[in-house]
Amino acid sequence: MESIGRHLLRDAAYGRLRGAIIDGTLPPGSALRPDDLASRLGLSKAPIRDAIARLTSEGLVETKPQSYTRVTEVVAKDVEDAAAVLGAMHALAVRHVAETLTADLLESMRLANTRFAEAVAAGDVEAALAADDEVHAIPLAAYGNAAASGTVERYTPLVRRAERLLFTSPQAGRSVRLHDDLISALAARDVSRATAVNAEIWSHLHPLTEGRS
Repeated sequence: MESIGRHLLRDAAYGRLRGAIIDGTLPPGSALRPDDLASRLGLSKAPIRDAIARLTSEGLVETKPQSYTRVTEVVAKDVEDAAAVLGAMHALAVRHVAETLTADLLESMRLANTRFAEAVAAGDVEAALAADDEVHAIPLAAYGNAAASGTVERYTPLVRRAERLLFTSPQAGRSVRLHDDLISALAARDVSRATAVNAEIWSHLHPLTEGRS
């Protein structure tokens, strides 16, 4: 069994690198050199290599032996595939909770969407991403399916860079309206409408990757 210390260092390296890729600190095409990253993060090369391997399996890093290790480009097909999976997981949650979501949770969704709208208007993409996550996390948490939550955690990074583009574009206002529509459908216990709006939300990312290979 590996020591706890090694496990924590590996997770720390993974979290820092994944965060830097998602927020654009390490933009697409950035070379990832274990020696350089170990020095910058104050870690040994072993947890850096473990983190890179994990990020490669998640599609955020690509490697070619003896040639390169780099951050992947935002690829339309990858975003669309991940968004389809995320949409399916959230659809499960929406269908499951649409007739039972409490008034308090619905109000929490409304407040989160208000924060989302304010962040979009202010051009604060980090706050917008956090508020958007909160809107969608409420039905998912109420669903209580660990497999669905784990799948969402696994595939969210692949769409996060496209979401950054969306929430700084003129189309961001549509996301506010779609959130409102989803909350209204859930409040009305309208399973069919809530499911349809959920599908529209997750298909909304696709145009942001047009022209990207």
